[in-house]
Amino acid sequence: MELGLHTFADVDPAAADKGREGERRIRELIEEIELADQVGLDVFGIGEHHRPDYAASAPAVILAAAAARTKNIRLASSVTVLSSDDPVRVFQQFSTLDLISGGRAEIMAGRGSFIESFPLFGYDLNDYDKLFEEKLDLLLAINAAEKVTWSGETRAPIRGLGVYPRPLHGRLPIWIAVGGTPQSVARAGAYGLPLALAIIGGTPSRYAPLFDLYREAASRAGEDVSKLKTSINVHGFIADTFEAAADQFYGPQSAVMNRIGAERGWGPTSRAQFDLSTGPEGHLFLGDPETVAKKIAAHHRIFRNDRFVLQMAIGLMPHAQIMRGIELYGTKVAPLVRELLAGQPALG
Repeated sequence: MELGLHTFADVDPAAADKGREGERRIRELIEEIELADQVGLDVFGIGEHHRPDYAASAPAVILAAAAARTKNIRLASSVTVLSSDDPVRVFQQFSTLDLISGGRAEIMAGRGSFIESFPLFGYDLNDYDKLFEEKLDLLLAINAAEKVTWSGETRAPIRGLGVYPRPLHGRLPIWIAVGGTPQSVARAGAYGLPLALAIIGGTPSRYAPLFDLYREAASRAGEDVSKLKTSINVHGFIADTFEAAADQFYGPQSAVMNRIGAERGWGPTSRAQFDLSTGPEGHLFLGDPETVAKKIAAHHRIFRNDRFVLQMAIGLMPHAQIMRGIELYGTKVAPLVRELLAGQPALG
């Protein structure tokens, strides 16, 4: 199973000097990706957002900078908000990233968790579903062939034109990211595309039937289910002790969730609720390396997932704590997970 990280490049939305705040976070983020590569993690994703609390409105640019300082780690969007973007430009950007990185680029396409990009780029939210379906269809067509003929209702047609540059190995890996909507899960299966499932609340095991639905939809569409990849993407943090992980993560993470909750009508979170979420059945993968490794392995047995992606840098987490968490993830958690999944004694 691949182990990775993703982030939205959180910044302080109240910062007076937003340019300096953004420079700081992106500089630190590239250092974090470089360390993740050095400690042997498999993938690093950056999510596209268009809000004052995030600095990653152009993930491909940040990933390209990281590509020049890394050797092995796969570099992905997490996610590309395809509905409000142009599939031609998305493909060109990530194909260029693929060439810079020596074939390590991936696109994780999704609808996104916020809607700011729709008015920003002149799209109507009433076309939410149609935009995603048509643009995904076009992106897949571009990925499949050098010259494209395509028409739809949401953009001008393309008639036999080439899209360049082409990826190093012919095609880019394209994942579909979902938040738990059965229709989106079934669509990914019918397309035969890898599926990433975001789990940011509740009991993770209750999401397992969605992967069954995904595989059933793929099988009905004639896809080879054995070749399809799945990922679970979760929140959590790793420190030297469980108590340190909880204390370091709670403040920044709860501030983010409460800010978003206020926008969407959720009630505020509490430390008691947070602590319940850190247990074996909770959605937060948090603690010392042994605790986190055991939880990752336990959920792999439930989901049969090919990839596990952890979002540690949530809110205004200090850079030094994130770097220590990445170090522990690669040097302590990853070996323990591999031993646990191999059925070998992991802890002496």
